[in-house]
Amino acid sequence: MRDTPVANARLTVSGMTCGKCSARVEAALLATPGVQSATVTRTSGEAITLYDPSKISPEALAAAVTEAGYPATPEARGDTGPAPAEEPGDEAAPAADEPRQEAPGSVTLTIENMHCASCVGTVEKALSAVPGVTSATVNLATRRATVHGVAKVELLENASKAAGYPATAHAHHHDASPADTTDETRIMARRTLVAALLTAPVFLIEMGGHLYPPLHHWVTATLGVTPWRIVQFLLTTAVLAGPGRLFFTSGIPALLRRAPEMNALVALGAGAAWAYSTFATFAPGLLPASANHVYFEAAAVIVTLILLGRTLEARARGQAGAALRGLMALTPKTAPVETSQGIQDKPVSEIAPGDVLHLSPGARVAVDGVVTEGSGWLDESMVTGESAPVEKAPGDPLTGGTLNGTTALTYRATAIGADTVLARIAAQVEQAQATKLPVQRIIDKVTAVFVPAVLVIAALTVAVWLALTGDISQALVAGVSVLIIACPCAMGLATPVSILVATGRAAELGVIFRQGAALEQLGAVKTLAFDKTGTLTEGHPRLTSVTTAGDDRNETLRLAASAEARSEHPLAKALVSAAEAEGIELSPASDAAAKPGYGLAATVEGKRLIVGGKRAMEAESLTIPAVLTEALDAAETRAETAFFLAVDGTVAALFTVSDPIKPDAAPALQTLKAQGVSLALLSGDAPRVAEAVARDLAIDSPEGGLLPADKLARIEALKSVGPVGFVGDGINDAPALAAADVGLAIGTGTEVAVEAADVVLLSGRLSGLTAAHEISRRAMVNIRQNLAWAFGYNILLIPVAAGVLVPFGGPQLSPMLAAGAMALSSLAVVANALRLRRAAR
Repeated sequence: MRDTPVANARLTVSGMTCGKCSARVEAALLATPGVQSATVTRTSGEAITLYDPSKISPEALAAAVTEAGYPATPEARGDTGPAPAEEPGDEAAPAADEPRQEAPGSVTLTIENMHCASCVGTVEKALSAVPGVTSATVNLATRRATVHGVAKVELLENASKAAGYPATAHAHHHDASPADTTDETRIMARRTLVAALLTAPVFLIEMGGHLYPPLHHWVTATLGVTPWRIVQFLLTTAVLAGPGRLFFTSGIPALLRRAPEMNALVALGAGAAWAYSTFATFAPGLLPASANHVYFEAAAVIVTLILLGRTLEARARGQAGAALRGLMALTPKTAPVETSQGIQDKPVSEIAPGDVLHLSPGARVAVDGVVTEGSGWLDESMVTGESAPVEKAPGDPLTGGTLNGTTALTYRATAIGADTVLARIAAQVEQAQATKLPVQRIIDKVTAVFVPAVLVIAALTVAVWLALTGDISQALVAGVSVLIIACPCAMGLATPVSILVATGRAAELGVIFRQGAALEQLGAVKTLAFDKTGTLTEGHPRLTSVTTAGDDRNETLRLAASAEARSEHPLAKALVSAAEAEGIELSPASDAAAKPGYGLAATVEGKRLIVGGKRAMEAESLTIPAVLTEALDAAETRAETAFFLAVDGTVAALFTVSDPIKPDAAPALQTLKAQGVSLALLSGDAPRVAEAVARDLAIDSPEGGLLPADKLARIEALKSVGPVGFVGDGINDAPALAAADVGLAIGTGTEVAVEAADVVLLSGRLSGLTAAHEISRRAMVNIRQNLAWAFGYNILLIPVAAGVLVPFGGPQLSPMLAAGAMALSSLAVVANALRLRRAAR
């Protein structure tokens, strides 16, 4: 049963180009009467609104957004009535003969067959050439492509497929859940095992014969040279045609398209070794005696080692995304829902916003919602990273996937499927993982010419060896070694795999990098500026002290709280909350009258009470005892708000109220200062209050009394010194968050602030800020290490493989050793990136 009429409207919004735009759209919707909640997604150009259909229509919602400057139209889904029970993004599928619609703003595709940086460049070039595409970004680590613009989905899929990389588009970018490499790992492991079993006899006998000559003599005496070569031919051909077929089916077409990549290098290298050996086996008379050698074992071992490397790489990439997939797997499959037939278990996919659900003790929340009945404690650590349970009461929000404590609750669904917090977190993290850091663009430029350059180097290597030695077999070995060792796998993985692991680890800790570039910029900020209220402080006043002039403390608190019980003033709420927390029972008040600027007068138990500041006491000509005057002076020094209680004409007590600093603020800021970050405080509160908070937190540059425009100007001024980060939580912080090099929003703050930020601290605790800063610094160090290894590996070993050191008595890598080194280079990059899983522990 639904307690109020609720409907769900989905609007298509155009003109949104940044976080500030989506924040304005959301603010326009929330300001419209009848709207209960609004979620705006800039990348998909959509706004999902929960509203009261008796008060407003989808057309009126679209008009409100259009008036805000962003043309909007409601999707024709019949959503003027109760919200339909449907999967998010599962709009009615088009008929088989109908064309699929254009990509609304952006589309995510899963790309197959990508293995190196050259693959990435080829796919990006193919997608970017599709009419209507404004940008295309491909991530090798996640095997995903994000395309922006307006283009037919079929055209995108066909363009990628024509380039040699089959693609599957997701109906909605939220549907692209974190990549699971389990199937890929299983397939690659099976291929590796088959290749290893076929390669083992060839490798062991051929290499064993070199290490132990009697074995070679025994084989040739038993089988003969030609029969043994034929056995090697059959086994190696089975390796290349079976498990190794993928290198040829992908690599050769890439060569024909003049877009060579890793598979092309392997196909050329292993294929050349096999072809030469086959020629030597079946037409030995056409070769000079000095060149009559076979290299079947090299071709077979090359394929086996590279398959092994891909298996381990897929497993490692799966580990990198495991945290995010685990987060998405937390929501249950079914949930008990109130219906006209009673409480029934329904699949989560059939739950609609407005449905009322029951939550048993120890169960997980099925979808996002709001508590309607009951109170208890929930474990939200899987979302916020905070281990302490959070108390929930009627009116408090629940997040899908969080774990209930020991009491039963009832809640109303507010968001389902792709619109839930967990799904949005995953989508934002994947969006960050898909973006390219500035350093990645340098790599793209290098790899665009790398593989063609390697082909030229390999051809020159063969030509030089032939010219100098006349030995075709030795020239072939050198050329094949260059082809195999030069594969740019490590280059392609160096940056995206580190981003993948770092953003996944941050999500575990309750930190969401909404923009990939923020991962690079946060660790480099020179100054971090903070809002005060709700960012460094709790955001709501609390009673901090009670000083009496001789009366009982609890009695004075009881009287003052009783007088203020019906007041909505924040200071009054602080008094009442403190009394209730101490179990003090309040008495009814009569003749209550507020005096603006002075306080409140009321009668409680026949006593005439006045609650107010020093000015109120002076207006009543009341004398303030010395002990209370001293307490007042001390409170003003601490920038606390103070007010008195007078009972029947006698000043009896002084109460001080302050917005307490968050417990973890001081250690978090000390850690940042120790790392060389300058701290600034930009507050709209009174200057003396800002200065007091800055003094307690050792912030060097406090400023108070600032309007949003003032904060924006201060941010622009600070940027002249170096990169600036800003941390805030309110609507008035949105301009500063958007203007800063890195905007960090407190997740417990307003949606407008969150939308304008690059990084979101879900729990609201500043320990998340230090974790985000450390992860950013360590990720960039990790990326530099990966790049140094990837480039250094190629720069050093390609000349060695070509035989540059041989004239000086140095070594030359064989094709087998080259294949092993190539596989290890990719594994080294992935293993190094996986170290980020231990960041910020």
